[in-house]
Amino acid sequence: MLGTCLGAGPYGMGSAMAEEHQKILEELAGKHRLRSLASRAGLDFTSNDYLGLAESQVLKDAVRAALDRGVPAGAGGSRLLRGNHPEHELLEEEAAQFFHAEAALYFPTGFAANAALAATLPRREDLLIHDELIHASIREGLRGQFPIAATAHNDVSAIENLIKHWRSNGGKGRIWIAVETIYSMDGDKAPLSELAALAKQHDCMLMLDDGHATGVYGAQGRGLAAPYEGQPNVICLHTCGKALGVMGGLVTLPRHLRDFMVNRARGFIYSTAPSPLMAATVRAALKLVAAADDQRDKLHELVALLDDSLEKRLNIVHSGTPIQPILLGSDERALRVAAMLKEQGFDIRAIRPPTVPEGTARLRIAVTLHADAGSLDRLVDALVPAMEPA
Repeated sequence: MLGTCLGAGPYGMGSAMAEEHQKILEELAGKHRLRSLASRAGLDFTSNDYLGLAESQVLKDAVRAALDRGVPAGAGGSRLLRGNHPEHELLEEEAAQFFHAEAALYFPTGFAANAALAATLPRREDLLIHDELIHASIREGLRGQFPIAATAHNDVSAIENLIKHWRSNGGKGRIWIAVETIYSMDGDKAPLSELAALAKQHDCMLMLDDGHATGVYGAQGRGLAAPYEGQPNVICLHTCGKALGVMGGLVTLPRHLRDFMVNRARGFIYSTAPSPLMAATVRAALKLVAAADDQRDKLHELVALLDDSLEKRLNIVHSGTPIQPILLGSDERALRVAAMLKEQGFDIRAIRPPTVPEGTARLRIAVTLHADAGSLDRLVDALVPAMEPA
């Protein structure tokens, strides 16, 4: 009866819906924006596994050790029901200590964590200001009943002008500033010291997505947010699926805000808890990255090698981080160059709108410890002819 009610026949509502969806897919294909899943193939220049831990033997051993001591694969329910496991609590305690924060909260993904933060913490009378290139996960949470404003990328003066304008027009609530410490598609860093000073001057909350810096920068790999973390006006996200090589998102924040998230964040309250096995493995990963200075040094050496080669041979301005965009403009060209590199054994993906702004389709090269100096040379050798006009 359900199929009949929905009009599942060839001329019913189901058919009309399928035609509508198919039309949208065809339009995306016509614009060279149709996405599809592709298996891993070629040398990794696209993942965020910066330290090469995701497939490492040491993390596999950590999983086995956790299983041997009885840690379950699944939580079986939300954290507020029976899903709260000692591994979750141990991870949060250890993460708070590691990142020098008052408290931490573990989410299934960094996306879920960012969306929950943005949707839960600002009140109706508040203002949330975000960089125009902020990650989609923050945007997903911007559906609350509070004012929202975007500012030009990395423009601190624009943020300050917006703060003053809002206050002069009667804005009385708290101001929240959301940025990434390293931008995931451009690879550039946020002006954190200026932003921290601005937030202190105007009594703002600072939300820092430190996902691409965690494990890669700072003492013991604590990220670019480390100098500011633990301050009462700072909230940080550390994703666990990038340099940590595992899964999930750790939010560090003042304890009263952690308690508020537990009570009001729908994405936390109504989701099955993350795997206790993953929580145990993240605990092991934190210990690994704390002692990974040699690996970080090697990664930064590779980044410098690629930066130098791209500037000398292709006149491409380097980002100085493991994320190096190669701007190509059109979607079609980005796909064509990515395909040429794939044929030569390099896994580099084309990034197109709406992930990036119109007219800025690109390759996103990610430098990880899966590469070495020789593979970087071969990559640039392949890029030089691929970048020539068709």
